[in-house]
Formats: sequence, C-alpha cells, structure tokens
Amino acid sequence: MPKVSVIMGVHNGEKTLSRAIDSILNQTFSDFELIICDDFSTDATYKIMKSYALKDNRIIILKNERNLGLAASLNKCINISKGEYIARMDDDDISHKDRFEKQVQFLEKNHRYSIVGTSRNTFDNQGVWNTFGQGRELTKEDIIKCKIFTHPTVMMQKKALVSSGMYTVSKRTTRGQDFDLWCKMYANGYIGYVLSDILFDYYEDRNSIKEVKAKFRFNNFCTHIIWRKKMGLSLKYDIYAYKELLAIIIPYKMLVKYKKRKKE
Repeated sequence: MPKVSVIMGVHNGEKTLSRAIDSILNQTFSDFELIICDDFSTDATYKIMKSYALKDNRIIILKNERNLGLAASLNKCINISKGEYIARMDDDDISHKDRFEKQVQFLEKNHRYSIVGTSRNTFDNQGVWNTFGQGRELTKEDIIKCKIFTHPTVMMQKKALVSSGMYTVSKRTTRGQDFDLWCKMYANGYIGYVLSDILFDYYEDRNSIKEVKAKFRFNNFCTHIIWRKKMGLSLKYDIYAYKELLAIIIPYKMLVKYKKRKKE
C-alpha cells in the first residue's frame, strides 16, 4: 500500500493539468498514488487524465457524471485512498520535486502534528509576484484569523482527516472548503505546521481578488461564526468574521492594495 495518497479535483483543467501531474510524477519520494477526479469537465481534461493513467499505474482516475464541486470530488478521492497520509494538489499548480520527501519526513518525526503545509511562490502568467509562508506552528487563533495553510500545499494524516469528517459539502463551503476543514480539524484537537521551505508554486492571478463574490464572503462569515464557538475561542474573535462582510463594501482597488501589502 502506498504511503501517500495524492488527491486532486479537476474541472476544465486541460491547459495546465499535464504540468501539475508531471510535477507529482517527478517527486523524489515515489511511494504514492495519485487519485484524480474529473468534476464533469467539458474540455479534454478526462482524456489527459486517462492518457497518464495508461502510462503510470500509480494514477487512479474518477469521473463525476455531474458537477459536484471540489469538496465532494475530494471526498470521493479520500474514500478510495489507501495511503497513511493524504496530500493535496490542484491542476494549475506545481509541486517542487522534494515536496513529498520533506513533508513525510516532518510528519514521521513530529507526531504531534496532523497537518503540514509549505511556503510557496505565487505566480501568474506574468511570472512570480509573491513569496508566502513562514516556518511555524499555526494555532487555532491563527486559523480563525484566516492565517491558514495554502490548501494544495498540505499533507495530512488520513486518520485525522477522516475522524474530523473530511470536507463539508454544502453551499456554505463553496470556495471556502479549506478554511472550513482547518477549523473542523482544529476543533477536533488536531494541529499543523507550515514548513519554511518553498516547495510549491501556487497559481493566482495578482488581480484575482476581484473574483471573490459577495455571496462567498458571506459564506466565509457564516463559517467563522460556526467554528469560532466550536473551537472554544472568545467572542472577540468574531471581528474576523465581520471583516468578511466589510470586504463586500470596500472598493476593489483598496482590497488589492491591502492584499498585496499583507503578503509582503
């Protein structure tokens, strides 16, 4: 049985999927399976997945008959996974070749942690525009403040992930399934660490903040309110929930300026 199960949900990812898969297959740590779920793509995504699966028996492919969303697709991958650890990957990102090796080493040596993320470069079609992350433990106070793991960089203990209930599938967690998951795992007593090593190239358009719609910010507000209480944090931390509502009415240019300054 593989040590690591890599899970990926893809919807219309034909332009970048090969690059992402290649970065996984080129890992120095090779004891893994890669489970990819095509979430009802209308482009050549499934054809690309199938061609890779025919060449490498570590690759397992799934196909949704309708669009289920990322959370449900990842849960399908987890349900058939065999690894002790679950690693995330997205179709438009790049894992550095020693990512898995360093994450497995960390989890094997530091049993108090159930999640390990990495620092990362942020890039878009114009190149790398930011480096993000620092080597330290993330507390539950960090999580509720949205100082969270970069989702596709993480590796997790499968038993901790499953016992916490895996990903929440609901309208509330659309585009916020990772924040909900970290809150859920921390509420169940599991904690994590971010490596200082830059082991990941994360795709994000430097102007993508404009795509965060009001309904998604309201959903994040609801997630804050739900989990702040369950994580045993005081009422003062609700201020971070109300920041989501404030962001709905703040002019777009001010948000971009704040986001870039925050990540410097």
